[in-house]
Amino acid sequence: MIDFRYHLVSIVAVFLALAIGIVLGATNLRGGTLDLLQTTNDSLKNQLTAAQAERAGYLNQASAAEQFLQSAEPTLLARQLDGDRVVIVTEPGAQGSVVDGVKQAVTLAGATVTGEVALQPKFNDISGANQSSLSSINNSIASSNGTSLTAGSNPQTTYQQQAAQLIANAILANAATAVEPTDTQSLLSAYAQGGYLTVSPSGAPTVPAQLAVIVTPQSAPADGQNDPANQVLLAVAQEFAGVSSATLVAGSFTGSAQSGSAMSVLRSSSVSSQVSSVDDADLTLGQITVVDALADQLAGKKPNSYGISGASAVNPVPLPTPTSTATSTPTSTTTPHPTTTRKAGAKK
Repeated sequence: MIDFRYHLVSIVAVFLALAIGIVLGATNLRGGTLDLLQTTNDSLKNQLTAAQAERAGYLNQASAAEQFLQSAEPTLLARQLDGDRVVIVTEPGAQGSVVDGVKQAVTLAGATVTGEVALQPKFNDISGANQSSLSSINNSIASSNGTSLTAGSNPQTTYQQQAAQLIANAILANAATAVEPTDTQSLLSAYAQGGYLTVSPSGAPTVPAQLAVIVTPQSAPADGQNDPANQVLLAVAQEFAGVSSATLVAGSFTGSAQSGSAMSVLRSSSVSSQVSSVDDADLTLGQITVVDALADQLAGKKPNSYGISGASAVNPVPLPTPTSTATSTPTSTTTPHPTTTRKAGAKK
């Protein structure tokens, strides 16, 4: 018979064996685990170092490309828009560097910027009280200059589209609806006093432009595709396209890549067939593309989407050929400049 002392000793022996096994096992496991973790950590560090080096290389390449394009920009753009006039229209929240870059690019291309019209947040307000006020201004102006207001393609933005119609007729060249310079000043002043827009410090456009560049907000609106700001942009772009020789919508790469951005909404709408778009106009490449796209439209080509995020092409292909200023004798294969083949109806 097994007595209590034997039973107790056996139990103690079993637990002692278990304790020794756990200690030995844990010690061996800990050593192996530490070695594995150390190896993994070293591997991840090496991968991170390689990724950082690769990133630095790409940044250096991008910086070099940007510097090259900046130095080559005057040559690439020379006389692409020689003698043309461009008006800049900015949406609320437009990036200042995009506006400045576009102005510089079109000026290098030989165009004159007639002025800048900055639409204010109130212009995108579709509340009842604001719509009533905007409608009152529209009707007053239309009555004084004999304009028949459009019905609007979207009931929510009808009054914004009518305002865009009147503004476009005032600052863009159109023989059928041309507005006298004095009337242009009065028209823009009426909207400015209502808080719907402001004009550039250099003054409102006094000479009608043939070309229009609309600059989109830097960030996507809160309600995405259905946000009033995006719907108003479509109405404005549509009206400007109907009056100008070419209208282009420009945005920044970071802003255009966001879901529900103005650029993505424009490109998924029917208005995209009426205007060109450039989604990287915060870069020198995009600013050059703005000029090339406008020159393409003046040459009779269809509007297209250009850039990096969801665009059809990076740049028009083949590129418009600038007029050479070299003293060498041109050959018989010299490509005519786009300004010699402008579409009918384009005015200086």
